[in-house]
Amino acid sequence: MQRSRPSWTRRITVTVAAAASIGGAVAVPAEATVYSSCTLSTCSAGRSAATTWAAKGWPSTKGWYSWPDGEYNYTGGVYHNYDGQLPAGATYHEYDVYSRAKGAARDAYRVIHSSTGAVYFTPDHYADFYKL
Repeated sequence: MQRSRPSWTRRITVTVAAAASIGGAVAVPAEATVYSSCTLSTCSAGRSAATTWAAKGWPSTKGWYSWPDGEYNYTGGVYHNYDGQLPAGATYHEYDVYSRAKGAARDAYRVIHSSTGAVYFTPDHYADFYKL
């Protein structure tokens, strides 16, 4: 059986996204979905992280912050919402969900805080957003 090959537009999209990630930019898929609530099992971790970040005053400066479990968590600063998946007219900041040793690699789980007060959880690095 012959396997189908991705279309040339899909191959270009993947190539551009990979090239952007190498350069430090983060490509957000245009197909991202925003859900009005969060019922995933990982949403509780997102809510917990949001509570801790809120207690820290939602820092806007990139960097490592001490976490209640004795490890650290990272905020990447401004989330630009380039593809307009989240509501326009707000400023957004991104925060990691899971703590780790200071300087360790980041995973795909993020909490996004809006200047309007809305908070979103993305378990798949901006492919989907769940309002908390």
